[in-house]
Amino acid sequence: MVLDLRPEQVAGEHFDVVVIGSGFGSAFFLHGFLKSRKARVLLLEWGRHNSHAWQLEHGANTDLKDEQTYRSNSTKPWNYTIGLGGGTNCWFAQTPRFHPNDFRLKSLYGIGQDWPISYDDLEPFYCQAETVMSISGDPDMDALMPRSMPFPQPPHRMSTPDRMMKTAQPDRHFVMPTARARVATEQRPACCASLRCWLCPADAKFTANNGLMHVFEHPDVSVCLGAEVRRLDHAAGAISGLTFRHDGKEHVVTGDLFVLGANGIQSAAIMLRSGLDGEFVGRGLHESYGWNFEAYLDGIDNFDGSTITTGLNYGLYDGEHRSEQAAALVYFENRWQHGLRPEKGRLRQTLPLVIVAEDLLDSENFVSLDENDNAFVNYKGPADYAVQGMARAREKLPELLGPLPVEKIIVHGLRGTESHVQGTLRMGKYASESVVDRDLVHHDFRNLLVVGTSTFPTCSCANPSLTAAALSLRAASRIG
Repeated sequence: MVLDLRPEQVAGEHFDVVVIGSGFGSAFFLHGFLKSRKARVLLLEWGRHNSHAWQLEHGANTDLKDEQTYRSNSTKPWNYTIGLGGGTNCWFAQTPRFHPNDFRLKSLYGIGQDWPISYDDLEPFYCQAETVMSISGDPDMDALMPRSMPFPQPPHRMSTPDRMMKTAQPDRHFVMPTARARVATEQRPACCASLRCWLCPADAKFTANNGLMHVFEHPDVSVCLGAEVRRLDHAAGAISGLTFRHDGKEHVVTGDLFVLGANGIQSAAIMLRSGLDGEFVGRGLHESYGWNFEAYLDGIDNFDGSTITTGLNYGLYDGEHRSEQAAALVYFENRWQHGLRPEKGRLRQTLPLVIVAEDLLDSENFVSLDENDNAFVNYKGPADYAVQGMARAREKLPELLGPLPVEKIIVHGLRGTESHVQGTLRMGKYASESVVDRDLVHHDFRNLLVVGTSTFPTCSCANPSLTAAALSLRAASRIG
């Protein structure tokens, strides 16, 4: 193990495995790979290593702002963290699994694209990822997302509105599964419900710093920080090496196996700079489509749960409507993001809600290169399918909230981003429809794997990080 090698120490060297990026996709791949394989591994990370203490001191997850790393034709933000651990630093640690029917949209509803794997194929690796992150969850979720193992931790304490909803809708309303510890682990204290999960002051949220350093400090792994990968070198149907830039100077390394896990924007840009620009490379950039709502309650206090988001309601999720209108997932919030209620004695009689709809991949939302060969995001907007799904959710929200004494529902409007960068290097059965196969291996370059949310061929309503981790663990298990 050498954490933060100088580039001169690796330039011209050959490695068994070269990994690009260090977020969920890359780190969980290495976690699985190193359990059963002996190999000389080099990990190249564009950012630096910012400890939890550094992040608290500076009030930031990274010193390299995401908007400095790409340009766009749109004002829409695309949030990600460049630094050791990637998105594990900034995520809110919401960890619902994808619904089994998310993997079969085309077969069931004639829309979108089927995944080349099923929920059942991924289920054992969901369990492994949940174990690594000590996920807290509601055992009743087994009714919708069958499980072969229990959640590692008990569910968080629900708020009063959540308890009322769950009593009335036990098959649809669940406690949010999360990597914010319900009970202390060896590395992390229990969640303190401080409501600032992007930078947890208690360090209760699973991150690379408190849960994945064993990967980066493994004796077979060398880490070079400040290393921006510019292009992959290839010949005769194989990747032979890559070029990275450090402090303005370029360096080359060679290898046998390459794992591309930057993020949905930067991984696509690396492929494009390398001349690996097939029909689907960079195309289909997306994230789920979210709106904020608030329900005023008559005589019921909120904000007595034990974490930032306490409830998840699937009443608007699956069904025949998905042939024309997107699924929608309703998040019950334990934070006063719109402020407390202004009437005397009724401060807590309000329920913030987030509704998130799935979106479809659109070739007009894509990553290209600017005049300097850096990432450029071209974004047209969400699909009508997502917009219509949100309209349906708004219409049906009063009925869904029927178990609560709702006085009125306030629409706070569109959320700028869900901070999930997905879909630019999609997976599929065939090269005619995708970039990588069911094992995340490039269809043409068989020593290149792509990991992370860039491989998603459809957009679930659910937060993507757990699924990205599970896909990487599965890919590591299938390396020949």
